[in-house]
Amino acid sequence: MNAESDERDGVVAAADPAPATGDVAGNVAEDATRDVTEEGPELGSRAPGFIKASRALHLSWQVGVFLVGLAVVVAGIIMLPLPGPGWLVIFGGMAIWATEFVWAQLVLRWTRRKVTEAAKRALDPKVRRRNIALTVIGLVIVAVLVGVYVWKFGIVMPWKIHE
Repeated sequence: MNAESDERDGVVAAADPAPATGDVAGNVAEDATRDVTEEGPELGSRAPGFIKASRALHLSWQVGVFLVGLAVVVAGIIMLPLPGPGWLVIFGGMAIWATEFVWAQLVLRWTRRKVTEAAKRALDPKVRRRNIALTVIGLVIVAVLVGVYVWKFGIVMPWKIHE
C-alpha cells in the first residue's frame, strides 16, 4: 500500500527535461514523464482532501478501499466458471483499487492499451479474413462430427426413450 503516492507524483513531475543531444537515458526519462501526463490523470490517491489530511484516516480509507476491491475481484473470480460477467467484475474491482493504489492504476492503463491494440489488430482485413476462415473450418468440423454421431447412434427424442 502506497500511502505516500502523492509525494512520488511531485518527484516525477519535477524531473529534469531530457537533453537535446539524443541521449538515450534522457529520452527514457522524458518518456516516463510523458506516460504520467498524457495517458490520463495523475497517479496516486483520489481520496478527498480531509481524508488525506490525517495519516490514520487515510490509511483506514486505503484498507477499506482494498477490502471492497478485494471482495469485488473475488466475486469476479468466482463468476469466471459460473454464468456471469466474471472479467467485467474483476476489472471493476481493479477500478476500485485504482482509485487509491498506483499499482492498480498502472495495471488498468496497461490493460486498456493492450485491449486497444487488440481491437485495432482485429479490424485489420487480413486478420478478419483469417478469423472468418478459421471459424468456417471449425464449424465444418463440428458439423461433420455431429453428422457421424447421428449416423452411428441415430436421434432419440427424450420422450421416446424405452426403458
